[in-house]
Amino acid sequence: MAVEFVPFLDLLSDIVDNRGRTCPTSESGVPLIATNCIRNDLLYPAYDKVRYVSLRTYETWFRGHPRPGDLIFVTKGTPGRVCMAPDPVDFCIAQDMVAVRADPDRIHPRYLFAALRSPEVQAEIERMHVGTLIPHFKKGDFDKLLLPLPDEASQAFIGDVYFLISSKIELNRHMSRTLEDIAGAIFKSWFVDFDPVRAKAAGRQPPGLAPHIVDLFPDSFEESELGEIPRGWIIRPIGDVVQVLGGGTPSTKEPAYWESGIHPFCTPKDMSSLESPVLLETERHLTDDGVAKVSSGQLPVGTVLLSSRAPIGYLAVTETGVSVNQGIIAMVCDQELPNLYTLFWTEANMERIIARANGSTFLEISKRNFRPIPALVPSRPILHHFSSITEPVYRRIVANVREARILADVRDTLLPKLISGELPVPDAERIVERCL
Repeated sequence: MAVEFVPFLDLLSDIVDNRGRTCPTSESGVPLIATNCIRNDLLYPAYDKVRYVSLRTYETWFRGHPRPGDLIFVTKGTPGRVCMAPDPVDFCIAQDMVAVRADPDRIHPRYLFAALRSPEVQAEIERMHVGTLIPHFKKGDFDKLLLPLPDEASQAFIGDVYFLISSKIELNRHMSRTLEDIAGAIFKSWFVDFDPVRAKAAGRQPPGLAPHIVDLFPDSFEESELGEIPRGWIIRPIGDVVQVLGGGTPSTKEPAYWESGIHPFCTPKDMSSLESPVLLETERHLTDDGVAKVSSGQLPVGTVLLSSRAPIGYLAVTETGVSVNQGIIAMVCDQELPNLYTLFWTEANMERIIARANGSTFLEISKRNFRPIPALVPSRPILHHFSSITEPVYRRIVANVREARILADVRDTLLPKLISGELPVPDAERIVERCL
């Protein structure tokens, strides 16, 4: 397959560029996408910490807006990150990124997306960065970035395969978020709002619950240090009902702790980009000698992790044995509380956790300050039924996350081989059919 190289700029029909002024924001309105919303592992932009603009600002301030299928391309901070604009486009973009529109007479639009994501083009963009503190990729250099351009049929196949696999990954993520919301809603109803208890206290049948589960809930309340709680449930320090452990980082100057390591070593960075609270793998690994240097050793599968500083609040459940660094509080749930209850309890009590943090440079919650935090402990039968309902939901989330990881690996392995012509299209078709 012959491949020519064509300047990026020559493949575009339009560029939406709103650089030059700071966009006025408001408390609500149209979401304003920032560069942190654009990631190369997502198909569409995420809505992470978005700001908003008023409808008037949306209609009058901007030079232009993205259309469905445009590519949102970051030019400052993390140059080269690119996502596709969905249909409909329900956001606007300001500085530090542009929306680029493929010229369909020159390039297959989805192929342009795939080509920009390819390792070779990403590396070339990085080589073309300017700026020492904050990297830039100047729009004026778009004509210097050469993109590989195979024949039209190959472009269509590569672009469609890349989009198809990315769409499946996006669907899995959406399903996982929905399932997580379902499990979280059950926790909130039972253990925060106490809906079944309130219904029974009022002489009503709690909706949606089988009679044998309803019978497990009390029908009245009593006072506690946390306020009104269901009668018979107790308050215990979280450190008394789960094992609260910390970690540490073995010397990075000692090769014996790191070289050829096979044991996952988790830091808050590993938790920061999780789409669901499922930890499958980590960036770094320890040797046996390295694990021995961590006070908590290797933690078991099912451990609940909380980032304890910079920032406080990332959460995950381990699906592999891990060691953790000093920026994580680990909760081993082998005592009174199951791990999914502990996960949702931690999320629900985040304000209380942060209130116990201290530090001058950044807030940190120590194990000493974390262990006394009061936790509500329902009866064992209720906890058992909560686990029996939510555990299958969580296992489905884990399966979705694993499948998304496999699909991403297949997609990212196929892409450079297809663009270069190393992998024939028929072979790629068979691989994709087996995956999907």
